[in-house]
Amino acid sequence: MACLSSSQLQKFQEDGFLVLEGFLSADECVVMQQRIGELVANMDVPLHSRTIFSTQDEQLKVLDNRDYFWNSGDKIRFFFEKGVFDEKGNFLVPPEKSINKIGHALHAHDPVFRSVTHSPKVQQPHLGGEVTPHQDATFLYTEPLGRLLGIWIALEDATLENGCLWFIPGSHTSGVSRRLIRAPAGSIPVTSFLGSEPAWDNSLFVPTPVQRGALILIHGEVVHKSEQNLSDRSRHAYTFHLMEALGTVWSPENWLQPTAELPFPPLYI
Repeated sequence: MACLSSSQLQKFQEDGFLVLEGFLSADECVVMQQRIGELVANMDVPLHSRTIFSTQDEQLKVLDNRDYFWNSGDKIRFFFEKGVFDEKGNFLVPPEKSINKIGHALHAHDPVFRSVTHSPKVQQPHLGGEVTPHQDATFLYTEPLGRLLGIWIALEDATLENGCLWFIPGSHTSGVSRRLIRAPAGSIPVTSFLGSEPAWDNSLFVPTPVQRGALILIHGEVVHKSEQNLSDRSRHAYTFHLMEALGTVWSPENWLQPTAELPFPPLYI
């Protein structure tokens, strides 16, 4: 990835995303999937800490414990799909089918994911459930903009049927339409939005199916989404973000913040 060709770099700069097929081998993907299974099988999330993660305006529903979410930057924690809990927080589906994300410190604390994240193959190039249309910089804001790079790795084939990513090419050039910020201490809800998400024209989205092992570079401001997986197959992926450290400020209003254990702006998983 550190050796993008001039044509690849140009395409990324024009479109705001770039597909690199064959980044991981099938065997490497299987090892990561097996580790995901182990983590889910051993998860123990207290009833009061079960958090639903969504990119919609409802964004975060934390039943009681904001600390489970706010202080997750240096811990491995679990976030769930919409509709998997009853009103009391009990599971309505098997727990292993309820997970939306596992985060946020897999890259730091889990040896399998740490080895991939810090592999020599992952070197930041010099580049400036259903997931509704959004920009990553809405949630991970930097000053100046253009310093955030998403890394999305398909651990299984991502197809039209099981929820591949869709992008609006070139949409990374118009800034950020809204931001998710931390609410003041003691406030409910724990986060709020500044600005609003435009009504994106669905006809502008381009599907991006990829094979297992492919990596997609995602500019922090490109608009993207994925459709609901309506197939009988899963679609596991590993994603994290890189921030160019030199001359960049991680917003103190971001919901995810550095900690004493991970003091630098985090690699967001």
